[in-house]
Amino acid sequence: MSDRWNRRREPGTPAVRSRSPLRRLLLVVSTAQLGVGVAGQVWALRDGHPFDVAVLHWRGRPDRVGRDSWLFGTGLSAPVAMLVAQAGAIARLAAGPSRAATDTLGLLGAAMVPGYVLEHEFREATSAGGRDPVVTPLVLAGSALAALMAGIAVRDRLERSLGGAA
Repeated sequence: MSDRWNRRREPGTPAVRSRSPLRRLLLVVSTAQLGVGVAGQVWALRDGHPFDVAVLHWRGRPDRVGRDSWLFGTGLSAPVAMLVAQAGAIARLAAGPSRAATDTLGLLGAAMVPGYVLEHEFREATSAGGRDPVVTPLVLAGSALAALMAGIAVRDRLERSLGGAA
């Protein structure tokens, strides 16, 4: 049963090889994104960067960054609840192939991208006059890695639905 189009496989044989590099890539990218998210969380707590989604008129206060970071995030990171879910999905995927973990990481990445872009800190740090040696790399790396997480998960789902042919 080595036919790559056949979804069934002999017990003890490895999963479809074409997805293995995607799984490893998703692990590396999502772990790097988690590292950037944790670094953003630490920096925001240290310097008092509250969440600020001006488009929705949602603004945190610098004195409440720690409390707000659990569910609303900070100006530099996703909410702690999302970072914990990301860490759990990474751990599960590291243990072996998991559709649920792959899909979870993809959904988290897809949710983080607009979260970054709508944040005031992102818009300020990426404007010509707002470059910051710490904040700018954090928001650029975080948003780019989140987009990659979503893209890799979509690619994996396409491969699954096409039987490894994508």
